[in-house]
Amino acid sequence: MRSGQLVQRSVPALYDNIFFVFGGVASVWLAWLVFTESVRAGPWMIAVFLLFWLVLAYIALPRLTRILTSIYLPDYFIGRARTSDGLMGDPINVAVLGSGEQLTEAMTAAGWIRADPITPASSWRMVTSTVLRRSYDQAPVSPLLLFGRQQDVAWQQEMLGNPAKRHHVRFWRCPDDWLLPGGHRTDWLAAGTFDRSVGFSLFTLQITHKIEANTDIERDYIVESVLNAEVGAEVQLILNFSTGYHSRNGGGDLIETDGHLPVIDLREVRLEHKPSAAAAPIGPEAAVGARPIQTSIGAALVVARALAGILFLVVTFDGIQQLIHDAVVRGDATISGGSVDQAHLAVWLVAIALAIPVLFYLFLAVLAFRGSNRARVAAMMVSSVLVILTAVDFFNGGSPITVTTNLPGLALDILVLLALSSTKAREWARAARD
Repeated sequence: MRSGQLVQRSVPALYDNIFFVFGGVASVWLAWLVFTESVRAGPWMIAVFLLFWLVLAYIALPRLTRILTSIYLPDYFIGRARTSDGLMGDPINVAVLGSGEQLTEAMTAAGWIRADPITPASSWRMVTSTVLRRSYDQAPVSPLLLFGRQQDVAWQQEMLGNPAKRHHVRFWRCPDDWLLPGGHRTDWLAAGTFDRSVGFSLFTLQITHKIEANTDIERDYIVESVLNAEVGAEVQLILNFSTGYHSRNGGGDLIETDGHLPVIDLREVRLEHKPSAAAAPIGPEAAVGARPIQTSIGAALVVARALAGILFLVVTFDGIQQLIHDAVVRGDATISGGSVDQAHLAVWLVAIALAIPVLFYLFLAVLAFRGSNRARVAAMMVSSVLVILTAVDFFNGGSPITVTTNLPGLALDILVLLALSSTKAREWARAARD
């Protein structure tokens, strides 16, 4: 029975991994197709090339790096956070003893502001604030991963009213009974860095914050700000916690550190601030049960793909009906008398037969949105088959794939794969159960 349970668990993981890799390969092909379109786009070349950059930087390269890093990067604590694409992120340079409430009390008293979670609204406000140089004290920070999950909370201090320059630090709650290498106990681990500007990632070409190379300066600033708040905090220093090194983070920025790890003890901090939105409970349990945005986007893309199929059927149906009408007007010998009605009936039957799988696809979108893992897998299967059929036709000398033909439909199928095969989408669907 136990071995059967292991097989049941491994099979879903296997086909999820297959979809994950296939989506990555397909996204690289999509980027190439968009690039070839940009070359022959004429006056629209700049606009199409911008689309190529978006596909490459935000779709193809992140998935490709995620596949590669899952192979060669270790999946245990090595003193570095990881980006959502799997790249090595910022160094872990602060540890904390104490509860989430005590951490919130100390950071608030030290003048730190809790960052907003990433939502479409906060992301848009972040972009406009950076471009227009408008202050956004609660600007969200990009997710970094530790213990297999993104930060539980982040605090920041904006510089000169410009969200492009800020002190910021991410905190992760440590697993129960987990010890640091060397046997040291801690409740929280943190990665603190200073954003000096906005630029392009060296590895994924995405627009991101660029950090100051000497992360020890920001680490010491965080510790001093908490001590100066006089909330009863104490600090111990673990010397040579990690080897002093010069490296790069996930955005390609240089990192310099001496390898020391300060442990801030907040266990004697008294809670004096009144509860507020900034002092809401924090920890891994805060996000449990929340539908990830990847699932919502994936379901929306399935709906868009189904609607595109319906539009294709309507246009094709009208075209065939018009051909029959024109043949009757011309007096075509092959369509006369009762055969006209038969021709119309045949067209209707074909249209209905083709509409059934499209409606089924819409049904899958609803179920996947609600958390059905089977519906999510089925939707990915449909998209995979459509991508494969398009690829077989293309590489066998079929019709070219262009913006005015089937490139939009192919792009939708690949985006469905990428969204629904993402780590967050699969974990949430499996947790929700069928």
